[in-house]
Amino acid sequence: MGATTPDNIMQLGMGFWASKTLLSAVELGVFTELATGPADLPTLQTKLELHPRAVRDFLDALVALGMLERDDGIYRNSPDTDLFLDKAKPSYIGGILEMANARLYGFWGSLTEALHTGEAQNEGKHSEDFFAALYAEPERLSGFLKAMSGISAGAAHAIAAKFDWSKYATFVDVGAAQGMVPVVVAQSHPHLRAIGFDLPAVQPIFDEFVAQQGLTERIRFQAGSFFDGPMPNADVIVMGHILHDWDLAQKKLLIQKAFAALPTGGALIVYDAVIDDERRKNAFGLLMSLNMLIETRGGFDYTGADCQTWMREAGFVSTRVEPLLGPDSMVVGFKPE
Repeated sequence: MGATTPDNIMQLGMGFWASKTLLSAVELGVFTELATGPADLPTLQTKLELHPRAVRDFLDALVALGMLERDDGIYRNSPDTDLFLDKAKPSYIGGILEMANARLYGFWGSLTEALHTGEAQNEGKHSEDFFAALYAEPERLSGFLKAMSGISAGAAHAIAAKFDWSKYATFVDVGAAQGMVPVVVAQSHPHLRAIGFDLPAVQPIFDEFVAQQGLTERIRFQAGSFFDGPMPNADVIVMGHILHDWDLAQKKLLIQKAFAALPTGGALIVYDAVIDDERRKNAFGLLMSLNMLIETRGGFDYTGADCQTWMREAGFVSTRVEPLLGPDSMVVGFKPE
């Protein structure tokens, strides 16, 4: 038996060092700059406007963290940062990291207070409604929706591949954001038509994204609030990274609304960073639930067993949980024939 060491404790306890180094690199545009071509230290220092005291340790820390590569003093992106953190590429997922840097990083400093009080620690702590302000500012909203696309893209491709769409003709994505899920699924299944359902302010951003993909004939936007009225009717309803925002009563209400909007034989697909039933393995899902504590009044993440129970209570049958990509899984239920 090897000696017990504090290595894991120290790596976890000081993990914010590595996190903030990556977030600052995204904010500075390091990976976008290097996507145009490898560069040496003096060039990067000049282009990124970094202080000479900081630049070498900063860039070499990114090398040690696997975010950059360096050969003979020349820095280049690693394959994953070149694909996912270059703002010029459609695969860019840095929007969510930009939001984490600008907002969440500071709010998580108040986690202890949230654990004592159960209260959100974001803008709402000071009587500012972040989401109301966000949806009122088109530029900020566009950035936020692109961030949502970044974290939904992998799940969208997995849903397109793993769910049997051959039995259905239409689907609606509830809380569609920029439209990543409708676009990816429609591209993979040319027989499908889709609706993106979200608040009215989202429509110009959604329509632009769908048009860029050449799918305006098959995907349309429908404005509305899923709490204020019924959900659109379709053969399949998709609800991604939505359910965890709300308290238990609201979660159950959304599932009931989905059941009411579906035809017999229709399906509901819910996906989130679903926590494993033993609550031991999906650390990301559990940490996301703490993020809901920071960000919302009553939201929390949940296990697959939890969601299946709520679906069955609403009337769904043949429920199942299926892994997607990374920490995300989908919970599927069907409305009886």
